[in-house]
Amino acid sequence: MTNSRVAARYAQSLIELAQERNQLEVIKADVDTLLAMGRNRDFALLLSSPVVPPSKKQAVLTQLLEKAKADKLTRLYVKLLIDKGREVDMLGILKEFNEQYKRLKNISTVQLTSAAPLTAATLEAIKQQLISSGMTEDRIELHTKIDPDLIGGIILEFDGKVYDASVAHKLKNMKDELRKPNLYQTQLAS
Repeated sequence: MTNSRVAARYAQSLIELAQERNQLEVIKADVDTLLAMGRNRDFALLLSSPVVPPSKKQAVLTQLLEKAKADKLTRLYVKLLIDKGREVDMLGILKEFNEQYKRLKNISTVQLTSAAPLTAATLEAIKQQLISSGMTEDRIELHTKIDPDLIGGIILEFDGKVYDASVAHKLKNMKDELRKPNLYQTQLAS
């Protein structure tokens, strides 16, 4: 578990360096590549292993970054993290980098869950509706998920809010309403 303050500081320093060198987009691509590598269990275990010496971790990461054609700044940054003993925190730092990058570029992350796959045109229409309503930033990073239990409709999650327009949610609300005591029936019975 990465310390959030440590992750924020290290991520901020990488963003500032990348901006100074006008390489923010290049570094963002490298960060995405490293995060993709981090989804590999063996890679994540290598970073967190206290048994593997830092020199071995450095050698492996240097080779991986060279094959991925990572920028020199990224390679130096990874070396710095290993030298400082922060390789255990690397994935957390890179995730924080992505969060800070999104704030810097005014990108909102939206999770859209639907009962069935949606067409590209429908997804684009949803994006445009969110932007025009002012509910999100100018740019949207849309993640989709399929959940057949919704029966129909969609669920949108962003900025800590959930907008549930699913059929399952509406049926649950109706069921809850029907369970409430009927005011007119109780008055007639008295």
